[in-house]
Amino acid sequence: MRGINEDSGEYLGPSRKQNRREALEVLSLADDLAALSENQLGKLPIPEGLLTHIADARRITSHIARKRQLAFLAKQMRRESDETLEAIRDAMDAGGTAARVETAQLHRAEAWRTRLLDDGDAALAELLDAYPEADRQRLRQLVRNALAERAKNKPPAAFRELFRELRGVFAAASLAAGEDAAAEEARLEDEADEPGNGDGDGDDAP
Repeated sequence: MRGINEDSGEYLGPSRKQNRREALEVLSLADDLAALSENQLGKLPIPEGLLTHIADARRITSHIARKRQLAFLAKQMRRESDETLEAIRDAMDAGGTAARVETAQLHRAEAWRTRLLDDGDAALAELLDAYPEADRQRLRQLVRNALAERAKNKPPAAFRELFRELRGVFAAASLAAGEDAAAEEARLEDEADEPGNGDGDGDDAP
């Protein structure tokens, strides 16, 4: 808990800015964990109680619902000790941060490509709900071309292009999604810090 130096009047311990930064770092870690495959998660020292919340976040494709679940996951993670979170980060960084992020992106693109080819317009509608900035016409055309290639046993040019298109969609959306989630997390942190807010549900806090 923070205190005040009686002589200087300065705050002792972490500042609000530092607390917010640490909260956003946990939120970023939560997002990274939700992007990993089940096999990758199984190699990390994650407490059993967190795995259920991570699994929930992995299943959600709706952009808004996923953002809320990530915020909830981050809240649960902040209840863990600093040592636990550092152990998770260290294990994730063991193979290199770039490699970890790349693997997570590959997994997400592969999963969505499979869904688009298997479920057609239903999967495309769900994808566009989660990533509204995606190019509907291009994705639909690539799916049709990839299915035609498969039916005619042609080289998988469209199949590979669909994968690249999906990776581009996720890369473009991840920044905006991360900023939105970070802003929401920061708002929640501010409300929790305001006196008299109870559970932080008040929307009229100054």
